[in-house]
Amino acid sequence: MSASERTQVGIVGAGPAGLVLAHLLHLGGIDSVVLESRSREYVEGRIRAGVLEQGTVDLLTGMGVGDRLRREGLVHEGIELQFEGERHRIHFTELTGGRSITVYGQQEVVKDLIAARIESGRPLFFDAEVVSVDADSAVIRYRHDGGDGELACDVVAGCDGFHGVCRDCIPEGVLQETSREYPFGWLGILAEAPPSNEELIYAYHERGFALHSMRSPQLTRLYLQCRPDEPLDEWSDQRIWEELRLRLGLPGWTLNEGPIVEKGVTGMRSFVVEPMQHGRLYLAGDAAHIVPPTGAKGLNLAVADVRVLAEAIAAHYAGDDSQLERYSDTALRRVWRAEHFSWWMTSMLHRLDGGDEFDARLQLSQLAYVSSSRAAAKSLAENYVGLESV
Repeated sequence: MSASERTQVGIVGAGPAGLVLAHLLHLGGIDSVVLESRSREYVEGRIRAGVLEQGTVDLLTGMGVGDRLRREGLVHEGIELQFEGERHRIHFTELTGGRSITVYGQQEVVKDLIAARIESGRPLFFDAEVVSVDADSAVIRYRHDGGDGELACDVVAGCDGFHGVCRDCIPEGVLQETSREYPFGWLGILAEAPPSNEELIYAYHERGFALHSMRSPQLTRLYLQCRPDEPLDEWSDQRIWEELRLRLGLPGWTLNEGPIVEKGVTGMRSFVVEPMQHGRLYLAGDAAHIVPPTGAKGLNLAVADVRVLAEAIAAHYAGDDSQLERYSDTALRRVWRAEHFSWWMTSMLHRLDGGDEFDARLQLSQLAYVSSSRAAAKSLAENYVGLESV
């Protein structure tokens, strides 16, 4: 790219939000430039969530980037809730009219989208550090290949994550930030072991929450509730497996174990900025909101944002700006639904810091109700597979 260029839409960030938006615009004949501060190797290797809602799967398939997803993704028709020594299945497809979830790593989604972007011939620049964004003039200033550049746009999409520059480029006092820090985190591992269950297991235990998930028929993803500042060096592989066996174990069920190839502690928080737009800058995905991972909403919420944004940009070029003006209000309805669901799942399943027996009995009562009431189970299922409209 030369030092000074123009495009219709400048997209900051080549995560799922930025890449989905770029491809939707491409399919609509709208030019865009994608600027990503990290290398392609880093972006494609960044391990994140891997549970896709039905709507996300349908969108990726409709965009023409779902071939590998359809071949390799693991379709799940439910999850299991485990508490008081028993497991209870929440049957998604039965409760939601045939909808399901698909387990397919976020990094695999990103690889598919990058391949599609390169095939399209439209610009995608890695190692391009965005220095500033002028929301009023829609000008992006960046550094790439040792030089400074400037990209003039009609619209800028800030898809650069929680720690990106776009949100901070909005003038002070414009955004209202709402957040909640949770007093626990997740110790997550990726193990070279076949999954021990066909579906995800969400386990409530007196020692803390545990989750059995998977990435492929050969890789298991497992999580343990811990402190958000838990020192990782205190968790040997042996200790991790012992704790997982305690929290997930049931008579007659065996936890498959294998070499741990990844290990990390992630703190948990909820975060929303309002509005998700200022001037000609529109925020999407983690740049605008964070959800705790318990509800598996992060990637799906980012995709939902840019679906709305892509439609609004297309309408703008057709002469109608009303959808762009309403972008934040439209997106935030789904954001707050996802925030509530993620908070609810988190509060129901985690042992509360400083909690007493009364708190524990309330949680167990809620779990029993969800597992025995079709109405309650249907509410969980609808939110988990993704509401068709909010």
